[in-house]
Amino acid sequence: MKKNHNRVESLVSELRVKLHLFEPSKREIWTVVGKGKEHWLDPDGQYCSCPGYYFGKLTGKKPCYHLESVSLAKKINKFEKIIFSDDEYVDFIASLLSDL
Repeated sequence: MKKNHNRVESLVSELRVKLHLFEPSKREIWTVVGKGKEHWLDPDGQYCSCPGYYFGKLTGKKPCYHLESVSLAKKINKFEKIIFSDDEYVDFIASLLSDL
């Protein structure tokens, strides 16, 4: 447990938790820059695109540390916010999906 706690704190302190905010709609996409890859998260739906989330769900384990990092980042308001235009939304989603 301590290992994941340290990972979570590192992700947050290094601003590797990112909120991509689209305006004027206020749509939000959360990502976490992991080990060599950026993961897409839906904190409200408790989803992460990382393999650990998928395999954890299969074996009944708790959510991955990426979800914990978004939760902590939101709680202490420490994340990188990147503002986009709504016109960029479709291209952003396409890029995100191509990386999965």
